[in-house]
Amino acid sequence: MENDLLVLADQLGQYLKARNQTIATAESCTGGWIAECITSVAGSSTWFDRGFVTYSNNAKQQMLGVRAETLEKFGAVSQETASEMVAGALAHSEADCALAVTGIAGPDGGSSDKPVGTVYIAWQTRNQPITAIRSQYSGNRQQIRKQTVITAIEGVIR
Repeated sequence: MENDLLVLADQLGQYLKARNQTIATAESCTGGWIAECITSVAGSSTWFDRGFVTYSNNAKQQMLGVRAETLEKFGAVSQETASEMVAGALAHSEADCALAVTGIAGPDGGSSDKPVGTVYIAWQTRNQPITAIRSQYSGNRQQIRKQTVITAIEGVIR
């Protein structure tokens, strides 16, 4: 585990413990990297409820309740899908808050309206509105994924 990510995950844990909250993650393009960062922190079982790695559209639908209509109309990489993913993570967990990520890490798969590096991140605290953003990252696959992990974790702390 890279030291900067471990420090960031530890900060997340401090933040959640101070509020007596737990978190769930729903990941697509990061493939579980956020959950890996979190579980690299000793004692994270007190503030990490569970993680969903939903790489395929079927997994997004089955595990998180993302609607087929959403995937058809907006695509897997969209604010709408990220929002349904984060809501699904809360609905299918006992966590107080959740984050979700979906994007195109490359090197292939991009288009003119969603180039490689396009990522949507959503956050939600139970019974609160969803916050979702679109980010555009550059670099290789690993760099795009790492930037996504950082932004997702920092978003909870903010």
